[in-house]
Amino acid sequence: MSHLSFLLENGTTAAGGGSTLWMYLVIFVVLIGFFYFFTIRPQKKQEKKDAEMRDSLAVGDEVTTIGGIIGKVVSIKGETFVLETTKDKTKIRFLKTAVRSVDVRMADLAAQTMGTATSPAPEEKKEEKKGFKLFGKKDKEKTKDDPKDEPKDDPNA
Repeated sequence: MSHLSFLLENGTTAAGGGSTLWMYLVIFVVLIGFFYFFTIRPQKKQEKKDAEMRDSLAVGDEVTTIGGIIGKVVSIKGETFVLETTKDKTKIRFLKTAVRSVDVRMADLAAQTMGTATSPAPEEKKEEKKGFKLFGKKDKEKTKDDPKDEPKDDPNA
């Protein structure tokens, strides 16, 4: 408190002292802005991303908990879910907040089996084949032993 009163007294009595008070205020505002943009904001973004991941949890997803348990989600009820962990069908009930990551999403797995997620567009396939044929022909031509391409033994050389 004594520092603040010292600054106020000096700022009002000395010529140019008011600028010192403003300088301290500007530095204080810059520090608050720094802490917000480099600590608070990224943390809130991460929390929002984690909340979306937990809300999108579906039956059949393979997840890892914060305790390191890996398993498949069998059922979801409110803020809890049941995780099946072994071949013996061991089931454990967890809070959704215990999910660290979703390793395999059931929706992604279903899309891969349907062939829509991983198959490239038909135009891409044609371009790949053309490029492969061109490179293949050039490589084959270079590897053939063609007597015309070899330099002739010139006795004068």
